[in-house]
Amino acid sequence: MTNPVKSDVTSTPFGPIETAGERDNELEAAIGRQVREFRQKLDMTVAEVAKLADLSVGMLSKIENGMTSPSLATLRALSRALNVPVTSFFRRFEEQRDATFVTAGKGLVIERRGTRVGHQYQLLGHSGRNRVSVEPYLVTLTEKSEVFPLFQHPGVEFIYILEGEVIYRHGNRTYRMGPGDSLFFDSDAPHGPEELLQLPVRLISVITARNPDEPDE
Repeated sequence: MTNPVKSDVTSTPFGPIETAGERDNELEAAIGRQVREFRQKLDMTVAEVAKLADLSVGMLSKIENGMTSPSLATLRALSRALNVPVTSFFRRFEEQRDATFVTAGKGLVIERRGTRVGHQYQLLGHSGRNRVSVEPYLVTLTEKSEVFPLFQHPGVEFIYILEGEVIYRHGNRTYRMGPGDSLFFDSDAPHGPEELLQLPVRLISVITARNPDEPDE
């Protein structure tokens, strides 16, 4: 009987997250990718850069492939050889690449501003670390739902009907929507379900807006 492999993944309400060990490996890989990218932009071979940085070809190859963690002195030598700041080697690592995994039926049920009776919102993820905030929702409308075509908020929104049929208003126009239909619109205009034709209605809503907490570049 084999021993179970110890996982470095921690469970959260939105799925697994990485641990410090995984981040360490990612740091080495990110540094290696940056070193290789800068070298290739200069059209230099591994041997040429290794000689300028006073490193062995084997050591530089390990660094580029994320197989070793270079010391600060080594990074300084590489920065001189490649004519880039030391901090540039960490750029890709600092640009976080997140993923959110939500199992069926486990979306976080929340109440959004302006939510009416019978409008259930399940948040399926959230990205707010960049200048653009993205929020995907699974929205369910039932016989208890109130129609309310007057939602307004900054940004743009995309809706995709999964089940049911609805008359959806955006500004001064209405759209009869059923499974497979979608609508992409400026969410600053009044919008929302005006008439529920076939229940339940289930739709995916993705709201995108500028993140007020992130400054412009």
